[in-house]
Amino acid sequence: MTSMSETVAPGSPRFALHTLGWRAFQDLCAAVLREVWGQSVQAFADSNDGGRDGAFYGTWQPPDEPGCVRELLPGPFVLQCKHTKKADATLAPSELEGEFAKVRALVGRGVCATYVLLTNARVSGQSEEEIRRRLRACGVAHPLVLDGQWLSDIIASHRGLRMFVPRVYGLGDLSQILDERAYTQTSVLMKSAPEQVSTFVVTSAYRKAARSLRDHSFVLLLGDPAVGKSVIALMLAISAADNWGCVAVKPRTSDELVQRWNPHEKGQFFWLDDAFGAVRHEEILTHAWARDLPHVMSAVKNGARVVLTSRNYIYNEARPLLKPYAYPLLREQQVTVDVSDLARAERQQILYNHLTAGDQPADVLSRMKPHLEDAADAEPFRPEAARRLGLQAFTTGLSLNRESITSFMARPRQLLIDVYDQLDVHAHAALALVYATGQDKGLPSPLALDSVQRDIIERAGAAPGATSRAMATLTGTFLTEATALDGQTYWSFHHPTLREGFATWLTTQTHLLPIVLTGMTDRALLSRTDCLPVDSEQRQGTLLRIPPPLYQATAQRISAFRRHRGSSPTAWLEEYERRQSVLSYLSGDGSDDFLRAYLMADSELHTVLLNFGAPARDDLRTRVLARLHRAGLLPEDIRQQAIAHMTDLAVTAPDASWIEDDDWQKQPWHVLLSDKEREGLFEHVRRELVPRLEQRVDSWAAEFDGDPDNDHVEDALFWYSQAFEQRLDDDTAGKFDQACDIYQQVREDPNEAHRDWAPEPHPHRRRTPQNTHPIQEQRSLFDDIDH
Repeated sequence: MTSMSETVAPGSPRFALHTLGWRAFQDLCAAVLREVWGQSVQAFADSNDGGRDGAFYGTWQPPDEPGCVRELLPGPFVLQCKHTKKADATLAPSELEGEFAKVRALVGRGVCATYVLLTNARVSGQSEEEIRRRLRACGVAHPLVLDGQWLSDIIASHRGLRMFVPRVYGLGDLSQILDERAYTQTSVLMKSAPEQVSTFVVTSAYRKAARSLRDHSFVLLLGDPAVGKSVIALMLAISAADNWGCVAVKPRTSDELVQRWNPHEKGQFFWLDDAFGAVRHEEILTHAWARDLPHVMSAVKNGARVVLTSRNYIYNEARPLLKPYAYPLLREQQVTVDVSDLARAERQQILYNHLTAGDQPADVLSRMKPHLEDAADAEPFRPEAARRLGLQAFTTGLSLNRESITSFMARPRQLLIDVYDQLDVHAHAALALVYATGQDKGLPSPLALDSVQRDIIERAGAAPGATSRAMATLTGTFLTEATALDGQTYWSFHHPTLREGFATWLTTQTHLLPIVLTGMTDRALLSRTDCLPVDSEQRQGTLLRIPPPLYQATAQRISAFRRHRGSSPTAWLEEYERRQSVLSYLSGDGSDDFLRAYLMADSELHTVLLNFGAPARDDLRTRVLARLHRAGLLPEDIRQQAIAHMTDLAVTAPDASWIEDDDWQKQPWHVLLSDKEREGLFEHVRRELVPRLEQRVDSWAAEFDGDPDNDHVEDALFWYSQAFEQRLDDDTAGKFDQACDIYQQVREDPNEAHRDWAPEPHPHRRRTPQNTHPIQEQRSLFDDIDH
């Protein structure tokens, strides 16, 4: 059996470097020289380079590694790249006639003692000898010719290079460069998203993420929808399998991460997409992260590598619940993927790669070419829009002029709805099946239809056989067929924005909407729909809006889901998750009319809501109470019972959630309490709690659970002190200050393990030379797009 250190397949590797564009190849050559040879290389613009794609000044000091060039003497050095898009092309000396004249001028100016020619083409021994002879005749003291095979050998033998130029994983035979375990892991990952690998562009965000993963083992990728968070995570996973032999694990929740972390397995890579919700914030996930972060950071300290992704607007809602001040790594190692951070050259390279990977005919690309730089400058720029521009399925009827192409890039939603309208009924049925699936991974492949799925197909006016064929036709454009790490294959939308666009389209299809809702699992219904007024503004992360005629049926279904009781050993956890999902839906995703329908369907709701715990500000039940009160649907006796319960918790817990503070203006108790009732609570605390603070502090300290970062007692004592100070009651404020100090002294010493999670300093590495930013180019990056 092949050992961990052996290459799976013998033989000299060969990478498909001809599939790169001219600029991507030039960047690859620069990366080879910087990362592998460790030299400071200055890159020049193509039009003003004076015959140089790059230069190096100083004495070449090759590292003591295989493949290094040792015969080079002191410079100055000139680097020149020659790229061809023809596979197996051979470079002939005659193709360099124009270069020889430039070289003579460079030598005359004293800037070229050593000339390095890099090409992806083959170079025969005779041709190499002739090229070197001609260069010497031009005055070059030390000519060097490095061909495509030399570059392939370098790529195969340097893992560090592949981490920072990860697209090379998609250019060759993985078995020739990876050991057995890395090969297995990487093959599965690449099989799940081959197009993402082939079109990937190394951006500044990726480089920052790769450095954070290497040096700190933790990355939080944030950004708007469709900016490339998941593909960066994928490439990090592939690089981790190669560089550190990591086993890739893709849990869905923090709890799954903790369960699957093995302290004896030093090479685990955990990748969680949409950690705090896919299209909207899911508080149940965030509360779980707040609970599990100490364990996650312990895993990081002990060798695990963790990458999380989240949309910006979702993380902004989740962040206050995570207490990032308690976990500096969570704050310091964020890598924000923001379109404003994409350099113009990066945008153009992303668009170039997607167009070359697409199916547009050469004549269409030729007609697009004059407008592609403007397309890359479109605001906002989304890589997913670039992918669609390269596919005929999305551009039928698109006028190939500047205005239409830039509009396609910047405003894709309405165009996408129009595209869905143009698809046939079989495609509609296929997409509806994928949308309705309740599985997070997607719709299992091959199809095994149940009665509801057959009903979806029938209502769409399609047939099972034709729908199955449509699945295959849509794969690669609207859908992706990916193999999970467990070996099962699933269909899912190629990108979340395609799913959101389909939801918008689906709301106009009255014949399909009811049965699609029926086909959804209860969890999918709660996470992918809302019952807000038809004319209300759509929340970020487009949801399927349920119309009023379906409120009653939806309310009855959600009510039954909340009341369901399981019998498994984990029934209590499942019941808790069901309750939290329903409460979240009721607090933010239902109109007044829907809430009225729900109260009719769930007569037990008020009793459930009154059982909120401390701290009440974190309990979704209080938010639903406030939402019902705002809608005029909360009976006064129920409101008074809620206030009575809050009054008790204010003293016994203690719980300061009811205090009106600038940061809490939108909290439930700002809605539920009148000014008079709030003042009554302050008086109650003065009368019932303050005289007994010393005894209470001892009791609370004895009940301390050992986690100082989730200590609601300390929080409450602090907020009480602040609130009474603002009311100019310095005596009471001082007593709470003193109580807080005593509480901290009396409580048991907490377990310090999760505080000391910061990674050990990374071993000394050879300093990576500083990159220089290329100056503005005059030659268009899209120059060879139609070749």
